[in-house]
Amino acid sequence: MPVFRLYHGLSAVLLFVGAIFTSCTSSGGDYTPKPKGYNRIDLPPHSYQQLPAGRPYTFEYSQHARVLRDSSYLAQPNWINIYYPKLGANVQITYTNVQQNPKLFNKMMEDARKLTSKHQIKASAIDESIMRTPSGMKVAVFELAGDVPSQFQFYTTDSTKHFFRGALYFPIATANDSLAPIIDYVKKDIVQMLNTLKYQ
Repeated sequence: MPVFRLYHGLSAVLLFVGAIFTSCTSSGGDYTPKPKGYNRIDLPPHSYQQLPAGRPYTFEYSQHARVLRDSSYLAQPNWINIYYPKLGANVQITYTNVQQNPKLFNKMMEDARKLTSKHQIKASAIDESIMRTPSGMKVAVFELAGDVPSQFQFYTTDSTKHFFRGALYFPIATANDSLAPIIDYVKKDIVQMLNTLKYQ
């Protein structure tokens, strides 16, 4: 009788464990992992301020950004960063006086193209277009798709004196799908910058 009770009790335990295992695995075939979620991004309204005087160019930039001097070893005096502390975005601005020097102008054009094309390895597409500002200035615009460090680049020049170039960068390595709202937000600020760009 004790052996029967032990056997009966063991059978009940095995049946219980088997039922749990079956219920867990039966729905396992239908399980699909949920896509990674991203935190909601609350973007402030667009508002602008004038770039402080003292450079050979001026424009309006976001009130939510800070103007920082470019501290890289290659930086020239009028190179700056428009940095968004809360968004982690940075618009690098370079400026060169080409001094009516055709060789220098051609070099700047070549450098601008190289800086864009170096992203071709990771870019799924590079869309090039020409934007015309209210003052009649032409701006070459490059929009890069894919997980690239720079998603938006541009340059404008009068071919004799001014060569003004910029690029949007994010210092963090993340999928651009998650950055899309911020990229679109900063792109609007860049368009405002270009529409208000004037040389001193």
